[in-house]
Order: sequence, then C-alpha cells, then structure tokens
Amino acid sequence: MSVIVRKSLLELIFSGAFMKRWNDKLRPMELVEVDKQAHKMIVAWLLFLLNSRDMDVEERRALGNEIVEGGLYDYLYRLVITDIKPPVFYRIKEDPEDYRVLTDWVLDQLRPRLTPLGDEFLDGLSRYLLEPEETRLSRRILQAAHLYASYSEFKLLESINRMDHELTEIKQSFEDRLAALADIRGVPDLLNEGNTVLGRFARMCGRLRFQKRWSQTPRVPETSVLGHMFIVAAYSWFFSMEVGACRARSQNNFFSGLFHDLPELLTRDIISPVKSASKVIGELIREYESRELERVVLGPLRKGGFPDVAARLEYFLGVEVGSEFASAVIRDGRIEKVSSDVLTRECNRDCLDPKDGELLKVCDSLAAFIEANTALRNGISSDQLHEALYRIRRRYNETPTVAGIQISALLADFD
Repeated sequence: MSVIVRKSLLELIFSGAFMKRWNDKLRPMELVEVDKQAHKMIVAWLLFLLNSRDMDVEERRALGNEIVEGGLYDYLYRLVITDIKPPVFYRIKEDPEDYRVLTDWVLDQLRPRLTPLGDEFLDGLSRYLLEPEETRLSRRILQAAHLYASYSEFKLLESINRMDHELTEIKQSFEDRLAALADIRGVPDLLNEGNTVLGRFARMCGRLRFQKRWSQTPRVPETSVLGHMFIVAAYSWFFSMEVGACRARSQNNFFSGLFHDLPELLTRDIISPVKSASKVIGELIREYESRELERVVLGPLRKGGFPDVAARLEYFLGVEVGSEFASAVIRDGRIEKVSSDVLTRECNRDCLDPKDGELLKVCDSLAAFIEANTALRNGISSDQLHEALYRIRRRYNETPTVAGIQISALLADFD
C-alpha cells in the first residue's frame, strides 16, 4: 500500500497546539503539547549526535530512524491521553494488562487517521507502544529528552506555585530520573545547563516557545515558533514517506524542519511580506541572521567542543547553499546545491546525505495555511489571515506539484 498524507493527519499533528500542559498549576503563560514535543526532539537530536559519534554510518542511521519514529509515536499517543496526569499514567503502565487495555483503545482512536500511512507505520506504532524495550539507546535518549523538556517547563512555573503541595515531589522526581540517565553522553551537560555550551544551547532553543507567530494577528490557537518547527518537522517526515525518500533524506528533512526557524531566536518572527518587501531588505535580514547565528549559536558550539553539532546545524539551515529551502547533497565531502527534480531522480541515496529544501518549504507553507485556516474556523476574522490563505493557494495553484507532493489537491481538501 502506498503512503498518502491526508488532511486528517495534518490536522491531527496540528491539534497539539490546542492541548494545554500543567493545566492544574498556576502558569505564567500557556504551555502546550506541541511546544514541549519540539523542545524534546531538539534535545533528542543533540543526544543522538553525541551518542552516535563512534558508530558506523548504518548503525547511526538506524538509531536516527528509531529516535524520529519513537518521538512521533510518543506524540501521537500523547495526543489521545493528554488529560491523564503523569502519576496516574505511570501507575497504569505498571500493570501490563491495564496498560494494554489503554493502549489498544488509543490505537483504535488513531487508526482512522493513520491508515493512509500504510500497515508498516501502524504496525511499528503498535510494536513501539505494546512491546517496549526500555533499555534500547533510542528509548533512553527519548526518555532523557522528554524529562529535560518537561523539567524546563516545570522551572517556568516553579516560582509562582510555592504553595503547591506537589512541587517538591515533582522536582525531585525529575532530578532523580534524569540522574539515572546520566551515563548517556550529553545528559550531564543538560543537568548543568547554565554552565555548559550544550546546556545553554538546549535552554536557548526552549525560549522559542515565548515567540508567538503572527504576533499582530489574533488567532485561536496561538502558535509559537517552537511548536511550528515541530509541526513542520512532522509534516516533512510523513511527506518523505509519501515520496519514497531514502533513510538519510527522511531524517535530514525532519531535522531541517525542526531547526528551520532557529535564526528567529535572534531576529524574532519576521512576517513574509516584510522579508519580501524588497530585495535589499531580504538580503539585510539574511545577513543579520547569518552573523548572529555564528556569534550566538555556531561559534560557541565549535569552541565548546561540539563542531559536529555546529556543522549539522549549518547543513540543516542551508548556510552553504544560501537558504534552508534549497535542496542539497553532500558529494565527496562537499555540500552541493541541487534542484528538487535532480535530487528525486538522481540523489535519493543515503550515501549522498540528501535534504529536500523544496519539500521543507511546502511543509512550512502547509503549517502556516493550517494555522490561518484553523483560526478562521474558530471565528477569528482577519484580513491578514484571509490574505495568507489566498497567497498560499495562488502559489500552489500555479505550481500544483512540488517535490513530488500534489500540494494544490491537498489544499483543495480544506475548502
């Protein structure tokens, strides 16, 4: 069965923007599931890179696949059980029969939307949930990333919940469980985040939850830059499945999506009309982003002993080829810009380490389209939202198929 990405899956992925976290605590801001998942997968990528340094290429790619798939499986599961408090869920999980009953029910809820992805994906999801191998490195990396991202949220609300009787117990639980994973390379850096380069970078990425997209346009739900990056990453993974991308290309597409707006740590979310107001303004913004990215992110990582992390970020962000939305391969150790057609026809091979810039742009546009469309459906009328929908539809009516994706037909499903 061929893989087909449908409207229902795109909306399911986006639905994490509605799901409140810590909703029994006083919060300085709304904390939502999709932001937490983004921060988790950024940290999982860091740990993946550090813990695969001594692996051969095939072993590293297999680990990368397990981490991305596991992260998406976890997210889909959380979308269904999100209202169950963690202590209650862990109690259920301690009893194999109770956990199986809950998981079978979750799978029944997800199956209608996931069936177009094919039996292989559904079987993988079922195995992951029902046959957990908690000692696998991929599982332990995902667990460490999950704990770090959740603990980061906890720290945001800790100071304003001093009277909460659960606070001390929750904090101790995070620290104990992270300490138990300290044998994983990078976890000690995260535990000491204020004093290590890696820890500061992970913490910095979490700050993207503070930056709201469409900041001058009321929307329901509001989405952050951080959550948007995860949505684009997830879309990139599923569309990579649809177009038959090789393993390296699929992983690069996911992680490129996960970091594609990282420069907005330094510039804030600059809306497309401003970026495209003139060639001079666009080039000025790009030049500033590049300079600050080197000063604040890439330079410190290199000097701090993480040149491989900096190099991969440069590749994902398209520093060598001029844009994160340009397709590229690595041939004979050199990064080479290619067209989407050439990439699909000649370069869909693990050995070339390809990434789909055009596919990433489609996913970025789809995420923006769904943000605007959802807000309008929820009763928010705005000229900016209508204009965004019109602009995206017009672009893909003129070019209905991009990077092997029939984007115009998919957008028509939202009529």
